[in-house]
Amino acid sequence: MEVTKTNEVYESRFLFFTGKGGVGKTTLACATAVDIADKGKKVLLISTDPASNLEDVLGTPVGDKITPHKNLNNLFTININPEISAEEYRTRVTDPLKEIVSAEEIKKIREGLSGACTTEIASFDEFSRFITGEGLSEIFDTVIFDTAPTGHTIRLLELPAAWENFLGNNPNGASCIGPSSALKSSKERYEKVVSSLRDALQTTFYLVTRPETSSLKEAAKTSQELIDLGMTNQRLLINGVFQATDKTDTVALQIEKIAEKELLEMPGTLKSLASINYPLLPYNVLGLEKLRSVFNGDLQRKIATVETSNLNDINYPLSNLRELVDELEKNNDGGLIMTMGKGGVGKTIVAASIATILAHRGHTVLLTTTDPAAHIKDFMNQLAIIPENLTVERIDPKIETKNYVDKIAAQKGKNLDEEGKKLLLEDLKSPCTEEVAVFHAFSKAIQRAKRQFVVMDTAPTGHTLLLLDTTGSYHKEIMKNIAVDSGKITTPYMLLQDSNFAKILLVALPETTPMREAEALQNDLKRAGIVPYAWVINQCLSAIENLKDPLLKKRASSEAPIIKNIADNLSKRTFDIPYLTEEKLLPAIISLYDKTAIPAT
Repeated sequence: MEVTKTNEVYESRFLFFTGKGGVGKTTLACATAVDIADKGKKVLLISTDPASNLEDVLGTPVGDKITPHKNLNNLFTININPEISAEEYRTRVTDPLKEIVSAEEIKKIREGLSGACTTEIASFDEFSRFITGEGLSEIFDTVIFDTAPTGHTIRLLELPAAWENFLGNNPNGASCIGPSSALKSSKERYEKVVSSLRDALQTTFYLVTRPETSSLKEAAKTSQELIDLGMTNQRLLINGVFQATDKTDTVALQIEKIAEKELLEMPGTLKSLASINYPLLPYNVLGLEKLRSVFNGDLQRKIATVETSNLNDINYPLSNLRELVDELEKNNDGGLIMTMGKGGVGKTIVAASIATILAHRGHTVLLTTTDPAAHIKDFMNQLAIIPENLTVERIDPKIETKNYVDKIAAQKGKNLDEEGKKLLLEDLKSPCTEEVAVFHAFSKAIQRAKRQFVVMDTAPTGHTLLLLDTTGSYHKEIMKNIAVDSGKITTPYMLLQDSNFAKILLVALPETTPMREAEALQNDLKRAGIVPYAWVINQCLSAIENLKDPLLKKRASSEAPIIKNIADNLSKRTFDIPYLTEEKLLPAIISLYDKTAIPAT
C-alpha cells in the first residue's frame, strides 16, 4: 500500500473543504483538524452541511454551540444547523413587531419566512460571522469549514456578493427574507467576508475528489467557479486511490486500471493545481486514531493488518434492480419515481438505469433531474441508442430562473414606468427567486407523472430537503387560500405523500456513514408524511464472487452487517447493485438486468 504523507504547511487561517458529495470532504477536513490540533494549534471545525456527520467521524458530540472535543483539548467543533438558524432568524424578525401587530399578522409573517430562501440566508448569516470574528473565531489559530456538497457550497459563497448588492438596493428590507435589520451581519461585514475569501494569505480552498470522471469534472467545475468569484488559492486532494495488492485478482486490477486512466485524463484545470493523493483504506475512518492514520503510513499499515485479519461473512443476498423495476411497473403505466440520498451514492446512475429499463419495456418515460451538478447526460451518452420513448431533461436552475424572471417582469411590469420596472427587476434578484423558479419546473414534472413514468434524479440530501420544504410551503399556502372545496385540490406535496403515485427510492452505499445519512433522510421524509418505497444499495463489493485482494475482501466483509441492518430494520424492500468495474456503467447495468427486454444481437 503506497501512502502519500502530507507536507501541507496550512499557512492560511481559513481552510475550506469542498467537492462533490461522497468524496471524503468530512474525512479529510477532520483529519486535517486533528493534525493541526496535534501540532499544538487551537482549531475550530465548522460544518455548514445540512446532512453533517462530524459526530460520527470525530467520535465526539457536535452541536450548534462551539464544543471542545472530548479527547483532544485543542479541537473545537460546531454544526451550523439550517433549521435552528432559520428559526432564530424568524424570531429576530417578529419579536420587534409583537407590540405593533396582531398575533395573526405575526403568524402570517412567520409563514412567509418558512421557505428555503429564509433557511439559506439564515445559515449563511451564521457562517459569515465566523469569517469576520463575530462567532468568536478570533480566538482560534485555524478555522476549518467542512462544507456542504458543491452546489450548496457555491451558493453559500455567491451569497455575499448577491446580498451586498441586494441590501444596498433595498435598504428597507426584502419581502422574501424580512427586514435586513434581522441579519446579524451588515453590508460592511459581508464585504469583509468577500475580502477574506479572496485573500490567498487568509483562505485556502481544498478541492476534494475521487479518481473517477464525474467527481473530477465536478472538482474542475468548482475550481473554475471559485476562480470566477476571485477565490484562486486552491489545492487538489484526490481521495480513495486504489492500488491492488493481489495481482491475480482481476477485479482489483481493473479497479486500479480505471483509476489510473481517469487521473491521467483529468481536466486541465485540475492538473495545474498542487495535489496530494490519499489511498483507499480497508477501514472506515472513524475516531481519532484512524483520522491520524490518514497522514501516517505506519499507522495505516498497522490498522490495515488488524482489519484485514478480521472478516465477516462476505455475501448478504438481496433482490436486484430488475426485480425492483418489476415492482415499479406492476399494474402501472405511469407515476413518479424519485431517487434520493446524499451526494456521491449513485442516485443518477440508479435513476438512469430504471428509466432506460422501463423504456425498453415499452413505457413512455421522462428522465429528469433537479441536481445543479447533473450527470444524467454523461451516463445516457454511454448508450449506443437512447430509446425513442425516453425523454431526457434537466431542470436547470439558471434557465428556469431566467424564464421565471422574464415571465414575472412581463406580467407585473406592463403598467409600470421605467423606474418601477427597474425596482421590480431588482426585487427579482433575490436569492429566493431561483428556489421559486425551480419549484415551478419541479411541479410540472410531477404533473406529467399522472400520464407517464417520470423518473427524477434529485439533488444531494440538503438540496432535496430544501426543495421539499418549498413544496410543503406552497402546499400550506394553497390549502389556506383556496376558495373551492379543498377535497378537489391536489397539490404537488399531496402527490409526494401518495405512495401509490410517488415511489421514493433511497440510494445509499454499504458503509456506516452513508447508511446513517440515508436513515436520517428517511426520518425527515416520514415527518413530512412521505414514506420511502425502497432502498437501493449501490456499489456492493459483497455482491461480487471470488474476490482475492485483501483490501477489497475486507471492504466486502464490512458491508454485510450494514446491509443486514438496512434490510432487517430500515426498509421493507431492499435491492442491491454490485460494484462494477466497467468504464461505461449504464450499459453494464443494462446488460445485467435488462436481458429479457433487449434481445441478444
